[in-house]
Amino acid sequence: MNKLLTATLILGLLSAFTAPVQATPEEDLKTFRNFFEKRFPNVPFSDYINGVYALDADSRAQWEDIEEFPPYELSLEKGKKLFNAPFANGKTYASCFENGGEGIANRYPFFDKESGKVITLEAAINTCREANGEEPLPWKKGKIADISAYMHYTSRGKIINVEIPDDPRAQAIYEKGKWEFYAKRGQMNMACADCHIYNSGNKVRADLLSPALGQVTHFPVYRSKWGELGTLHRRYDGCNKQVRAKPYKAQGPEYTALEYFHTYMSNGLEINGPGSRK
Repeated sequence: MNKLLTATLILGLLSAFTAPVQATPEEDLKTFRNFFEKRFPNVPFSDYINGVYALDADSRAQWEDIEEFPPYELSLEKGKKLFNAPFANGKTYASCFENGGEGIANRYPFFDKESGKVITLEAAINTCREANGEEPLPWKKGKIADISAYMHYTSRGKIINVEIPDDPRAQAIYEKGKWEFYAKRGQMNMACADCHIYNSGNKVRADLLSPALGQVTHFPVYRSKWGELGTLHRRYDGCNKQVRAKPYKAQGPEYTALEYFHTYMSNGLEINGPGSRK
């Protein structure tokens, strides 16, 4: 009798439980924006491209002074030269991209139906090199950051418009990126969302935590801490290390999926990279 009662109670609880319906990317985007609209009601949507400098007037004034003579200027010049320098076969990067590679950074990352993969701009740069008989570049800094920075610079003012097509492969990558963004990790048991959603605008020591909305718009970024340009995946590495988690491989499936989700959440904002940050 007791076993029968227990079984009946368990079945009743299971039947009463309704699993939450998985939100669509469009619903996620609306929820994401609404959160920041309520959290920072005085910040215009377009200003989120400026990160923490959209939140703090004093920090913004200092940053604007730095941008008068941007520390990434030499890297931009290097990137332009590298972009236009011919490969051994006489072709250049321009041969691999629409519009000669100018003004297209806002289209990345995108889902490629043929390969079933998400393609980031840095991945496309190395694919171009390999297609032209050149060795791929290291992913996180140096020449690839310089080239990407130049391509982003030619795209300043372009609106980010990442699409999540109605393809189960694309949806799966998006969901993986979403999971990576909200999942706790490391010895500190923290997620991207802990710092850049729930605690955005709060201070960690002397630094403000930037809102996740708009973070991708200014990469590659020159960080004073690095003393050079770095890609978005380099920054993901740093975040994982800060919470004492083992970083993933740059341009691996985890960071690529995270970039896909992260960038989609900034749809509608302008590209303003490269940028400078602490």
